[in-house]
Amino acid sequence: MDIDTICILISSLSFFAYVLSYFISPSMKKEFKRFGLEKIGLLTIILQLIGATGLIVGLKFNSILTISSLGLALLMLSGLIVRIKLKDSLWISLPALFYMGLNTYIFWESIN
Repeated sequence: MDIDTICILISSLSFFAYVLSYFISPSMKKEFKRFGLEKIGLLTIILQLIGATGLIVGLKFNSILTISSLGLALLMLSGLIVRIKLKDSLWISLPALFYMGLNTYIFWESIN
């Protein structure tokens, strides 16, 4: 297994876990409320589910990998912007930054 595949699996499995936790943990929905985004919380989760699925499918079809990784990177950029606007600490913002970087890397590798 190469490094790109490992990165894809880490990202997709993490997003699947995040999607699952949204439906299991009440604190996840509270976070969207804190962000002022409770109305689009479910949409965000659906986009993450589609992106995570696209990463897995993208192991076979590169064009889907490209679209999915770019979408997730942009979603995480949006999340990072929200956290900056809320003046969250770097520590709290680090997951969004990490997954933005990871999916940007996957995107970059998929177009090369």
